Amino acid sequence: MLINTANLRTMGVAFNAAFKQGLATAKPDYQRFTMTVPSTTKSNEYGWLGSTSRFREWIGDRVIQALRAHGYSIKNKKFENTVGVDADDIEDDNLGIYTPRFQQLGKDAADHPGQLIYDLLKNSFTTICYDGQYFFDTDHPVLQADGTEAAVSNYGGGSGPAWFLLDTTQIIKPFILQTRRDYRFTAMDNPDDPNVFMRDEFLYGADARLNVGVALWQLAYASKQPLTEDNLNAAYDAMRSFKGDNGKPLDINPDLLIVPPSLRQTAKKLLENENNASGESNSTRNLVDYQDSAYLS
Repeated sequence: MLINTANLRTMGVAFNAAFKQGLATAKPDYQRFTMTVPSTTKSNEYGWLGSTSRFREWIGDRVIQALRAHGYSIKNKKFENTVGVDADDIEDDNLGIYTPRFQQLGKDAADHPGQLIYDLLKNSFTTICYDGQYFFDTDHPVLQADGTEAAVSNYGGGSGPAWFLLDTTQIIKPFILQTRRDYRFTAMDNPDDPNVFMRDEFLYGADARLNVGVALWQLAYASKQPLTEDNLNAAYDAMRSFKGDNGKPLDINPDLLIVPPSLRQTAKKLLENENNASGESNSTRNLVDYQDSAYLS
């Protein structure tokens, strides 16, 4: 194939089409527990996450909720992935080997937010959330009905593989995917580009601006205790008992258990078997859905 502007343009269109095919093949599972928030600036403020008040009967004037101020923001980051196409392969019309690479590039782009979300989930024991505490912690400050402050835990402790119980039924989700610019396909395929002159190589890639962050800790519970019937029930009951400021029940509804691959079979038995190991009725059967993620390995 002659290396000229027309042929390079045609080749770029084909590579872009392969990229889009790869995007379409991905089946991300993080979206169930992630809230996507568009961004138009370098960072977004999420101090409003602390504004979890409840309705009251309207008697007299409205009561403006005296909510505590919180400072929490997520700054967008840039991400890229680039593929080089050797000029010799273009000249020799050996481009078929690149189609799978650009399809994979598209799939990788679609999978990338999920990788970021699961990495965040795994590291949320040391990630600060809106109230200044780690997302999974034993002492989240919550105002009681009498105005005093109490420490509330969404972490079960332990030292084994971590498992996570989430409420995905709310409008606000436990985690945030902040998108400034979606994944786009770009090219440096002008014969006069420096990369062609220096390396005899044409460059094609994808890039995006986005970031992830934690949202409401009340919608998540983590434990490193053994994944047992008793411990899962304890986590479930703890979440159901969560209250917001001023002692109002939040009505948290845990509905998803996320585990690493090493706990997949344990989770399956806990949530599907009619009877437990003792032969008694299994109290956690169909309690929640479950999924495992290789990113939690």
